Amino acid sequence: MPSPSVLAAFVDLVHAGQFVEAYECFYAPSATVRENLEPPRVGLETLIAHERGVLARFKAVRGRAEAVLAAHDQVAINWVFEFDMGAGIVMTLEEMALQTWSGEKIVAERFYYDPAQMRPRGLEA
Repeated sequence: MPSPSVLAAFVDLVHAGQFVEAYECFYAPSATVRENLEPPRVGLETLIAHERGVLARFKAVRGRAEAVLAAHDQVAINWVFEFDMGAGIVMTLEEMALQTWSGEKIVAERFYYDPAQMRPRGLEA
């Protein structure tokens, strides 16, 4: 189970937009990340490469934790992310992340979200 200070440091990195750094600091080398029913991505290098690819598609990405719950080695975080596509176009994604920690590192994470949210705002005629 992560200590409260470690969990707070993880959330703070995401709030600061330091997404890759969050992976580097808080994910185990063999960590897995899975989105909804998709197959998991495996290994820290794969996770970081995927994150960099996502970030490269947007002008800016902002994240905030609406709620954080921790019990034993399980952490649940209600995240809200805003993806700025430029020209006033923003996509908001609210998701639940369920993490399994081993000590101070995340070993598995699964995101649950409604893919219908992936429609950008700002495209209205």
